[in-house]
This record gives sequence, structure tokens and C-alpha cells, in this order.
Amino acid sequence: MKEYQSYLKRSARYIKSAKLLLRDGDYSSSISRSYYAMFYLAEALLLIHDLSYSSHKGVISAFGKHFVKTGIFEKEFSKTLAQSFEKRQLAEYETGVEISQEEAEEILIKAEKFLKKARKYLEKK
Repeated sequence: MKEYQSYLKRSARYIKSAKLLLRDGDYSSSISRSYYAMFYLAEALLLIHDLSYSSHKGVISAFGKHFVKTGIFEKEFSKTLAQSFEKRQLAEYETGVEISQEEAEEILIKAEKFLKKARKYLEKK
């Protein structure tokens, strides 16, 4: 199995978890799983170019540089990845921050779209 495929499987599993958490009303945890689904997709994409980074911000930045600025992925994917990282940070580390159902649903939809686009791109490689 190609190494990036394990990231794709993990991403799909995290999207499934995000759906279950959303259905259960745990919106903060749902956002976290959706974010990680996208993060692992970005790592998989970078991996096929022999690139890896030790921090979340490094992965997010490199994804933008190598996949958005080059026109391979639309800007919305980079924006979504960065925004979901920030929301996850707030939801997990700030007290008193409430994540709405709508926010969790929106990020989950974007994560599913990211998975579809990444799979399509990786199948061509």
C-alpha cells in the first residue's frame, strides 16, 4: 500500500467520526475530527511530493504553497484548512467558546469536499 493511502483511510474514518459526533450534539469534537481529516489529507498530498512538516502550521502553509499557489487546488481549500485549524484550537483550548451546529456542519461538508478532491488528485498520480 502506498504510504499516502493510510492518510486517506484515516481521513475518511475521521469524517465518519465527525458525523457521529455532530449527530450526538458534540460540535466541538466534530470540528476537531473534521479538521484532522483535512490535515491528514494535506499531509498525504505533501507526502507524494516527498514533503513533510513537523507542525500543523507548517503543513497548512506548505499545502497553500505547493497546491493552492500552483493552481492545483482552489484557494477555498487552503482557507478552509486554516479556518478549521483555528476553530479547533478555540474549541479545544479556550474556555467558554461555543461551537454551533451550523459551524460544525459547514466544516464537515468542507472536509468531505476536500476528501473527494484529494482522492481524485491522488488517483491521477
